[in-house]
Amino acid sequence: MNRGFYIIMAAQFFSALADNALLITAIAMLREIQAPAEYEPLLKLFFTISYVVLAAFVGAFADSMPKGRVMFISNTIKIAGCVMMIAGVNPLYAYAVVGLGAAAYSPAKYGILTEYLPHSKLVLANSWIEGLTVAAIILGTILGGWLISPLIQGAFQSVDTMLFGQLIDGSLLGSLLDYSMLAIALVYLVAALFNLWIPDTGVDHRVAHRSPLYMIRDFAHCVRLLWIDKLGQITLAVTTLFWGAGATLQFIMLRWAEEALRIPLHEAAYLQVVFAIGIAIGAVLAGRLIPIHQSVKVITVGIVMGLSAALMVFVKGTIPAIVLMLAVGAMAGFFVVPMNALLQHRGHILMGAGHSIAVQNFNENLSILVMLGLYALLVWAKLSVYAVIILFSLFVALTMYLVRRWHQSNMALHKEELERLLAAAEHVHHGSGSK
Repeated sequence: MNRGFYIIMAAQFFSALADNALLITAIAMLREIQAPAEYEPLLKLFFTISYVVLAAFVGAFADSMPKGRVMFISNTIKIAGCVMMIAGVNPLYAYAVVGLGAAAYSPAKYGILTEYLPHSKLVLANSWIEGLTVAAIILGTILGGWLISPLIQGAFQSVDTMLFGQLIDGSLLGSLLDYSMLAIALVYLVAALFNLWIPDTGVDHRVAHRSPLYMIRDFAHCVRLLWIDKLGQITLAVTTLFWGAGATLQFIMLRWAEEALRIPLHEAAYLQVVFAIGIAIGAVLAGRLIPIHQSVKVITVGIVMGLSAALMVFVKGTIPAIVLMLAVGAMAGFFVVPMNALLQHRGHILMGAGHSIAVQNFNENLSILVMLGLYALLVWAKLSVYAVIILFSLFVALTMYLVRRWHQSNMALHKEELERLLAAAEHVHHGSGSK
Protein backbone atom coordinates (compact mmCIF):
# COMPACT_ATOMS: atom_id res chain seq x y z
CA MET A 1 0.00 0.00 0.00
CA ASN A 2 1.35 3.47 -0.89
CA ARG A 3 1.20 6.74 1.00
CA GLY A 4 -2.10 7.84 -0.59
CA PHE A 5 -3.90 4.81 0.87
CA TYR A 6 -2.68 5.60 4.39
CA ILE A 7 -3.80 9.22 3.99
CA ILE A 8 -7.28 7.97 3.06
CA MET A 9 -7.32 5.65 6.09
CA ALA A 10 -6.15 8.42 8.44
CA ALA A 11 -8.88 10.76 7.18
CA GLN A 12 -11.56 8.11 7.69
CA PHE A 13 -10.27 7.18 11.15
CA PHE A 14 -10.32 10.74 12.53
CA SER A 15 -13.75 11.48 11.04
CA ALA A 16 -15.22 8.28 12.56
CA LEU A 17 -13.43 9.00 15.86
CA ALA A 18 -15.15 12.39 16.11
CA ASP A 19 -18.54 10.90 15.07
CA ASN A 20 -18.49 8.50 18.01
CA ALA A 21 -17.23 11.06 20.54
CA LEU A 22 -19.87 13.56 19.44
CA LEU A 23 -22.91 11.50 20.47
CA ILE A 24 -21.86 11.20 24.12
CA THR A 25 -21.07 14.93 24.31
CA ALA A 26 -24.37 15.87 22.65
CA ILE A 27 -26.28 13.74 25.19
CA ALA A 28 -24.46 15.56 28.01
CA MET A 29 -25.43 18.90 26.43
CA LEU A 30 -29.10 17.91 26.33
CA ARG A 31 -28.94 17.03 30.02
CA GLU A 32 -27.25 20.31 30.84
CA ILE A 33 -30.14 22.28 29.31
CA GLN A 34 -32.56 19.89 31.08
CA ALA A 35 -34.16 18.67 27.85
CA PRO A 36 -36.81 15.91 28.18
CA ALA A 37 -35.38 12.38 28.41
CA GLU A 38 -36.97 11.36 25.10
CA TYR A 39 -34.76 13.92 23.30
CA GLU A 40 -31.72 11.65 23.76
CA PRO A 41 -32.78 8.92 21.29
CA LEU A 42 -34.10 11.67 19.02
CA LEU A 43 -30.48 12.82 18.63
CA LYS A 44 -29.68 9.73 16.59
CA LEU A 45 -32.99 10.07 14.76
CA PHE A 46 -32.16 13.63 13.66
CA PHE A 47 -28.66 12.46 12.68
CA THR A 48 -30.01 9.58 10.58
CA ILE A 49 -32.80 11.34 8.74
CA SER A 50 -30.44 12.75 6.08
CA TYR A 51 -29.35 9.19 5.20
CA VAL A 52 -32.97 8.31 4.40
CA VAL A 53 -34.19 11.52 2.74
CA LEU A 54 -31.07 11.94 0.57
CA ALA A 55 -30.45 8.25 -0.18
CA ALA A 56 -31.23 8.62 -3.88
CA PHE A 57 -28.94 11.64 -4.33
CA VAL A 58 -25.79 11.27 -2.20
CA GLY A 59 -24.28 8.71 -4.54
CA ALA A 60 -24.57 11.07 -7.49
CA PHE A 61 -23.09 13.89 -5.39
CA ALA A 62 -20.14 11.69 -4.42
CA ASP A 63 -19.52 10.85 -8.08
CA SER A 64 -19.77 14.47 -9.26
CA MET A 65 -16.27 15.48 -8.09
CA PRO A 66 -13.06 13.93 -6.71
CA LYS A 67 -13.86 11.85 -3.62
CA GLY A 68 -11.28 13.68 -1.50
CA ARG A 69 -13.10 16.97 -2.14
CA VAL A 70 -16.46 15.36 -1.27
CA MET A 71 -15.02 14.09 2.02
CA PHE A 72 -13.53 17.54 2.77
CA ILE A 73 -16.90 19.24 2.18
CA SER A 74 -18.63 16.62 4.33
CA ASN A 75 -16.23 17.09 7.25
CA THR A 76 -16.63 20.86 6.93
CA ILE A 77 -20.41 20.42 7.29
CA LYS A 78 -19.78 18.32 10.42
CA ILE A 79 -17.59 21.10 11.85
CA ALA A 80 -20.42 23.56 11.15
CA GLY A 81 -22.77 21.34 13.20
CA CYS A 82 -20.32 21.39 16.13
CA VAL A 83 -20.03 25.18 15.91
CA MET A 84 -23.83 25.44 15.96
CA MET A 85 -23.90 23.49 19.25
CA ILE A 86 -21.24 25.80 20.71
CA ALA A 87 -23.30 28.81 19.55
CA GLY A 88 -26.29 27.55 21.52
CA VAL A 89 -28.42 26.05 18.75
CA ASN A 90 -30.64 23.20 19.97
CA PRO A 91 -28.41 20.06 19.92
CA LEU A 92 -31.08 18.17 17.93
CA TYR A 93 -30.93 20.64 15.02
CA ALA A 94 -27.14 20.96 15.15
CA TYR A 95 -26.76 17.19 15.23
CA ALA A 96 -29.00 16.96 12.14
CA VAL A 97 -26.46 19.16 10.30
CA VAL A 98 -23.69 16.77 11.34
CA GLY A 99 -25.84 13.92 9.98
CA LEU A 100 -26.14 15.77 6.66
CA GLY A 101 -22.34 15.77 6.42
CA ALA A 102 -22.18 12.10 7.38
CA ALA A 103 -24.73 11.11 4.73
CA ALA A 104 -22.69 12.85 2.03
CA TYR A 105 -19.47 11.32 3.39
CA SER A 106 -20.63 7.68 3.34
CA PRO A 107 -20.63 6.90 -0.43
CA ALA A 108 -17.37 8.79 -0.95
CA LYS A 109 -15.75 6.79 1.86
CA TYR A 110 -16.56 3.49 0.18
CA GLY A 111 -16.11 4.71 -3.40
CA ILE A 112 -12.61 6.17 -3.06
CA LEU A 113 -11.01 2.75 -2.57
CA THR A 114 -12.49 1.25 -5.74
CA GLU A 115 -11.19 4.25 -7.71
CA TYR A 116 -7.77 4.37 -6.12
CA LEU A 117 -6.76 0.71 -5.70
CA PRO A 118 -6.55 -2.27 -8.06
CA HIS A 119 -9.12 -5.07 -7.52
CA SER A 120 -6.42 -7.34 -6.09
CA LYS A 121 -5.99 -5.06 -3.06
CA LEU A 122 -9.65 -4.32 -2.28
CA VAL A 123 -10.06 -7.17 0.23
CA LEU A 124 -7.01 -6.01 2.17
CA ALA A 125 -8.21 -2.39 1.99
CA ASN A 126 -11.67 -3.33 3.32
CA SER A 127 -10.08 -5.21 6.21
CA TRP A 128 -8.25 -1.98 7.05
CA ILE A 129 -11.56 -0.08 6.97
CA GLU A 130 -13.30 -2.57 9.24
CA GLY A 131 -10.41 -2.61 11.69
CA LEU A 132 -10.14 1.17 11.81
CA THR A 133 -13.93 1.53 12.13
CA VAL A 134 -13.97 -0.72 15.21
CA ALA A 135 -10.97 1.18 16.62
CA ALA A 136 -12.73 4.51 15.98
CA ILE A 137 -15.91 3.29 17.70
CA ILE A 138 -13.97 2.14 20.75
CA LEU A 139 -11.59 5.10 21.01
CA GLY A 140 -14.25 7.64 20.00
CA THR A 141 -16.65 6.44 22.71
CA ILE A 142 -13.81 6.55 25.24
CA LEU A 143 -12.94 10.07 24.05
CA GLY A 144 -16.56 11.19 24.41
CA GLY A 145 -16.80 9.81 27.96
CA TRP A 146 -13.44 11.34 28.82
CA LEU A 147 -14.35 14.82 27.50
CA ILE A 148 -17.47 15.03 29.70
CA SER A 149 -15.84 13.49 32.79
CA PRO A 150 -15.49 15.66 35.93
CA LEU A 151 -11.69 15.49 35.64
CA ILE A 152 -11.54 17.01 32.14
CA GLN A 153 -14.37 19.44 32.83
CA GLY A 154 -12.40 20.63 35.84
CA ALA A 155 -9.33 21.07 33.66
CA PHE A 156 -11.37 23.11 31.16
CA GLN A 157 -12.63 25.25 34.07
CA SER A 158 -9.06 25.90 35.24
CA VAL A 159 -7.85 26.87 31.77
CA ASP A 160 -10.91 29.07 31.22
CA THR A 161 -10.35 30.90 34.51
CA MET A 162 -6.62 31.27 33.89
CA LEU A 163 -7.09 32.75 30.41
CA PHE A 164 -10.24 34.82 30.81
CA GLY A 165 -10.78 35.24 34.54
CA GLN A 166 -13.80 34.11 36.58
CA LEU A 167 -16.93 34.90 34.56
CA ILE A 168 -20.45 35.02 35.95
CA ASP A 169 -21.54 31.93 34.05
CA GLY A 170 -18.27 30.11 34.65
CA SER A 171 -17.11 29.88 31.02
CA LEU A 172 -16.19 32.18 28.17
CA LEU A 173 -18.26 30.05 25.79
CA GLY A 174 -21.25 29.75 28.12
CA SER A 175 -20.71 26.10 29.08
CA LEU A 176 -17.69 23.96 29.87
CA LEU A 177 -19.18 21.30 27.56
CA ASP A 178 -18.63 23.75 24.72
CA TYR A 179 -14.90 23.16 25.17
CA SER A 180 -15.55 19.43 24.74
CA MET A 181 -17.45 20.19 21.54
CA LEU A 182 -14.60 22.43 20.36
CA ALA A 183 -12.16 19.54 20.88
CA ILE A 184 -14.38 17.30 18.72
CA ALA A 185 -14.58 19.99 16.02
CA LEU A 186 -10.76 20.04 15.99
CA VAL A 187 -10.71 16.27 15.39
CA TYR A 188 -13.02 16.81 12.40
CA LEU A 189 -10.62 19.54 11.24
CA VAL A 190 -7.72 17.06 11.35
CA ALA A 191 -9.79 14.68 9.19
CA ALA A 192 -10.58 17.51 6.76
CA LEU A 193 -6.89 18.42 6.45
CA PHE A 194 -6.08 14.82 5.59
CA ASN A 195 -8.84 15.00 2.94
CA LEU A 196 -6.93 17.80 1.21
CA TRP A 197 -3.95 15.46 0.78
CA ILE A 198 -5.93 12.60 -0.77
CA PRO A 199 -4.56 12.14 -4.31
CA ASP A 200 -6.82 12.65 -7.33
CA THR A 201 -7.63 9.25 -8.86
CA GLY A 202 -8.05 10.67 -12.35
CA VAL A 203 -11.57 9.25 -12.72
CA ASP A 204 -14.04 11.09 -14.96
CA HIS A 205 -16.59 12.70 -12.61
CA ARG A 206 -19.22 13.75 -15.13
CA VAL A 207 -22.61 12.68 -13.83
CA ALA A 208 -24.58 10.57 -16.33
CA HIS A 209 -28.01 11.69 -15.09
CA ARG A 210 -28.71 14.96 -13.28
CA SER A 211 -32.50 14.66 -13.17
CA PRO A 212 -33.69 14.20 -9.55
CA LEU A 213 -36.77 12.38 -10.85
CA TYR A 214 -34.62 9.88 -12.75
CA MET A 215 -32.42 9.27 -9.67
CA ILE A 216 -35.49 8.66 -7.47
CA ARG A 217 -36.99 6.21 -10.00
CA ASP A 218 -33.68 4.39 -10.44
CA PHE A 219 -33.20 4.13 -6.68
CA ALA A 220 -36.77 2.89 -6.15
CA HIS A 221 -36.18 0.22 -8.81
CA CYS A 222 -33.04 -0.97 -6.99
CA VAL A 223 -34.88 -1.09 -3.64
CA ARG A 224 -37.65 -3.19 -5.19
CA LEU A 225 -35.14 -5.45 -6.96
CA LEU A 226 -33.39 -6.40 -3.72
CA TRP A 227 -36.60 -6.86 -1.72
CA ILE A 228 -38.24 -9.23 -4.23
CA ASP A 229 -35.15 -11.43 -4.52
CA LYS A 230 -35.69 -14.53 -2.35
CA LEU A 231 -32.21 -14.42 -0.81
CA GLY A 232 -31.71 -10.67 -0.94
CA GLN A 233 -34.91 -10.00 1.02
CA ILE A 234 -33.79 -12.25 3.89
CA THR A 235 -30.31 -10.76 4.22
CA LEU A 236 -31.69 -7.23 3.87
CA ALA A 237 -34.35 -7.91 6.51
CA VAL A 238 -31.76 -9.24 8.98
CA THR A 239 -29.25 -6.40 8.56
CA THR A 240 -32.05 -3.80 8.60
CA LEU A 241 -33.39 -5.18 11.89
CA PHE A 242 -29.88 -5.45 13.33
CA TRP A 243 -28.89 -1.82 12.76
CA GLY A 244 -32.21 -0.52 14.05
CA ALA A 245 -31.91 -2.71 17.15
CA GLY A 246 -28.24 -1.81 17.61
CA ALA A 247 -28.91 1.93 17.56
CA THR A 248 -31.75 1.49 20.08
CA LEU A 249 -29.65 -0.74 22.34
CA GLN A 250 -27.02 1.99 22.43
CA PHE A 251 -29.43 4.28 24.31
CA ILE A 252 -31.04 1.51 26.36
CA MET A 253 -27.57 0.54 27.55
CA LEU A 254 -26.77 4.06 28.76
CA ARG A 255 -30.08 4.40 30.62
CA TRP A 256 -29.74 0.90 32.12
CA ALA A 257 -26.20 1.61 33.32
CA GLU A 258 -27.25 4.84 34.99
CA GLU A 259 -30.51 3.61 36.58
CA ALA A 260 -29.76 -0.05 37.37
CA LEU A 261 -25.98 -0.01 37.87
CA ARG A 262 -25.74 3.55 39.24
CA ILE A 263 -22.98 4.46 36.78
CA PRO A 264 -22.66 8.11 35.61
CA LEU A 265 -22.91 8.92 31.89
CA HIS A 266 -19.17 9.36 31.28
CA GLU A 267 -18.55 5.85 32.68
CA ALA A 268 -21.69 4.29 31.21
CA ALA A 269 -20.29 5.13 27.77
CA TYR A 270 -17.54 2.57 28.38
CA LEU A 271 -20.14 -0.24 28.30
CA GLN A 272 -20.61 0.68 24.65
CA VAL A 273 -16.87 0.13 24.23
CA VAL A 274 -17.24 -3.37 25.71
CA PHE A 275 -20.14 -4.06 23.34
CA ALA A 276 -18.03 -2.91 20.36
CA ILE A 277 -15.16 -5.18 21.43
CA GLY A 278 -17.66 -8.05 21.59
CA ILE A 279 -18.82 -7.27 18.04
CA ALA A 280 -15.20 -7.33 16.85
CA ILE A 281 -14.62 -10.72 18.50
CA GLY A 282 -17.81 -12.15 16.98
CA ALA A 283 -16.91 -10.74 13.56
CA VAL A 284 -13.48 -12.40 13.62
CA LEU A 285 -14.97 -15.75 14.67
CA ALA A 286 -17.64 -15.54 11.96
CA GLY A 287 -15.01 -14.76 9.33
CA ARG A 288 -13.14 -17.94 10.27
CA LEU A 289 -16.05 -20.31 10.92
CA ILE A 290 -18.93 -19.32 8.60
CA PRO A 291 -18.54 -19.71 4.81
CA ILE A 292 -20.72 -17.36 2.76
CA HIS A 293 -23.00 -20.17 1.48
CA GLN A 294 -23.97 -21.00 5.09
CA SER A 295 -24.55 -17.40 6.19
CA VAL A 296 -28.32 -17.73 6.59
CA LYS A 297 -27.84 -20.36 9.31
CA VAL A 298 -26.57 -17.70 11.75
CA ILE A 299 -30.07 -16.14 12.04
CA THR A 300 -30.54 -18.50 15.02
CA VAL A 301 -27.71 -16.65 16.78
CA GLY A 302 -29.71 -13.44 16.28
CA ILE A 303 -32.69 -15.02 18.07
CA VAL A 304 -30.46 -16.06 20.99
CA MET A 305 -28.92 -12.57 21.08
CA GLY A 306 -32.37 -11.00 21.43
CA LEU A 307 -33.31 -13.31 24.30
CA SER A 308 -29.93 -12.77 25.98
CA ALA A 309 -30.51 -9.01 26.10
CA ALA A 310 -33.36 -9.70 28.57
CA LEU A 311 -30.74 -10.81 31.11
CA MET A 312 -29.92 -7.12 31.61
CA VAL A 313 -32.95 -7.02 33.92
CA PHE A 314 -31.24 -9.38 36.39
CA VAL A 315 -27.74 -7.84 36.32
CA LYS A 316 -26.89 -5.51 39.19
CA GLY A 317 -23.08 -5.38 39.21
CA THR A 318 -20.51 -3.83 36.88
CA ILE A 319 -18.49 -7.01 36.24
CA PRO A 320 -21.56 -9.14 35.27
CA ALA A 321 -22.71 -6.23 33.08
CA ILE A 322 -19.36 -6.20 31.25
CA VAL A 323 -19.51 -9.98 30.71
CA LEU A 324 -23.10 -9.78 29.42
CA MET A 325 -22.40 -6.88 27.02
CA LEU A 326 -19.31 -8.66 25.73
CA ALA A 327 -21.36 -11.82 25.07
CA VAL A 328 -24.28 -9.99 23.44
CA GLY A 329 -21.84 -8.00 21.30
CA ALA A 330 -20.02 -11.17 20.22
CA MET A 331 -23.32 -12.78 19.17
CA ALA A 332 -24.24 -9.62 17.26
CA GLY A 333 -20.95 -9.57 15.38
CA PHE A 334 -21.11 -13.32 14.71
CA PHE A 335 -24.49 -13.21 13.01
CA VAL A 336 -24.46 -9.81 11.24
CA VAL A 337 -21.08 -10.08 9.50
CA PRO A 338 -21.93 -13.20 7.42
CA MET A 339 -25.37 -11.76 6.60
CA ASN A 340 -23.80 -8.47 5.55
CA ALA A 341 -21.28 -10.26 3.32
CA LEU A 342 -24.06 -12.31 1.70
CA LEU A 343 -26.15 -9.18 1.15
CA GLN A 344 -23.26 -7.36 -0.54
CA HIS A 345 -22.57 -10.39 -2.71
CA ARG A 346 -26.23 -10.72 -3.70
CA GLY A 347 -26.58 -6.99 -4.30
CA HIS A 348 -23.47 -6.93 -6.49
CA ILE A 349 -24.98 -9.67 -8.69
CA LEU A 350 -28.39 -7.98 -8.95
CA MET A 351 -27.48 -4.30 -9.44
CA GLY A 352 -23.80 -3.56 -8.76
CA ALA A 353 -21.98 -2.78 -5.53
CA GLY A 354 -22.64 0.98 -5.44
CA HIS A 355 -26.41 0.74 -5.84
CA SER A 356 -26.51 -2.19 -3.42
CA ILE A 357 -24.74 -0.21 -0.68
CA ALA A 358 -27.12 2.73 -1.25
CA VAL A 359 -30.17 0.47 -0.87
CA GLN A 360 -28.68 -1.19 2.20
CA ASN A 361 -27.92 2.18 3.84
CA PHE A 362 -31.44 3.44 3.08
CA ASN A 363 -33.18 0.45 4.65
CA GLU A 364 -30.89 0.24 7.67
CA ASN A 365 -31.21 3.93 8.48
CA LEU A 366 -34.97 3.84 7.94
CA SER A 367 -35.05 1.04 10.53
CA ILE A 368 -33.00 3.20 12.91
CA LEU A 369 -35.48 6.06 12.47
CA VAL A 370 -38.49 3.85 13.19
CA MET A 371 -37.02 1.98 16.16
CA LEU A 372 -35.55 5.08 17.81
CA GLY A 373 -38.88 6.84 17.31
CA LEU A 374 -40.65 3.97 19.07
CA TYR A 375 -38.05 4.00 21.86
CA ALA A 376 -38.50 7.76 22.30
CA LEU A 377 -42.27 7.16 22.68
CA LEU A 378 -41.60 4.54 25.38
CA VAL A 379 -39.36 6.98 27.26
CA TRP A 380 -41.95 9.73 26.86
CA ALA A 381 -44.57 7.34 28.30
CA LYS A 382 -42.32 6.95 31.40
CA LEU A 383 -41.89 3.18 31.03
CA SER A 384 -39.23 1.76 33.34
CA VAL A 385 -35.92 0.75 31.81
CA TYR A 386 -36.68 -2.89 32.74
CA ALA A 387 -39.97 -2.86 30.80
CA VAL A 388 -38.18 -1.33 27.81
CA ILE A 389 -35.47 -4.02 27.97
CA ILE A 390 -38.05 -6.84 28.00
CA LEU A 391 -40.00 -5.32 25.09
CA PHE A 392 -36.77 -4.80 23.14
CA SER A 393 -35.57 -8.35 23.79
CA LEU A 394 -38.87 -9.95 22.75
CA PHE A 395 -39.10 -7.77 19.64
CA VAL A 396 -35.62 -8.71 18.41
CA ALA A 397 -36.05 -12.43 19.14
CA LEU A 398 -39.53 -12.58 17.58
CA THR A 399 -38.62 -10.67 14.41
CA MET A 400 -35.50 -12.79 13.88
CA TYR A 401 -37.60 -15.94 14.36
CA LEU A 402 -40.15 -14.69 11.79
CA VAL A 403 -37.36 -13.92 9.32
CA ARG A 404 -36.02 -17.45 9.77
CA ARG A 405 -39.50 -18.90 9.09
CA TRP A 406 -39.74 -16.59 6.06
CA HIS A 407 -36.49 -18.03 4.70
CA GLN A 408 -37.62 -21.60 5.39
CA SER A 409 -40.86 -20.89 3.50
CA ASN A 410 -38.87 -19.48 0.57
CA MET A 411 -36.69 -22.57 0.49
CA ALA A 412 -39.73 -24.88 0.60
CA LEU A 413 -41.36 -23.03 -2.32
CA HIS A 414 -38.07 -23.14 -4.21
CA LYS A 415 -37.82 -26.89 -3.61
CA GLU A 416 -41.39 -27.46 -4.81
CA GLU A 417 -40.76 -25.37 -7.93
CA LEU A 418 -37.57 -27.29 -8.65
CA GLU A 419 -39.40 -30.61 -8.25
CA ARG A 420 -42.13 -29.45 -10.67
CA LEU A 421 -39.53 -28.43 -13.22
CA LEU A 422 -37.76 -31.78 -12.89
CA ALA A 423 -41.09 -33.65 -13.21
CA ALA A 424 -41.99 -31.63 -16.31
CA ALA A 425 -38.56 -32.28 -17.81
CA GLU A 426 -38.89 -36.00 -17.10
CA HIS A 427 -42.37 -36.05 -18.69
CA VAL A 428 -41.04 -34.36 -21.85
CA HIS A 429 -38.14 -36.83 -21.92
CA HIS A 430 -40.45 -39.87 -21.68
CA GLY A 431 -42.80 -38.37 -24.25
CA SER A 432 -40.04 -37.86 -26.79
CA GLY A 433 -38.70 -41.35 -26.06
CA SER A 434 -42.09 -43.00 -26.80
CA LYS A 435 -42.15 -41.34 -30.21
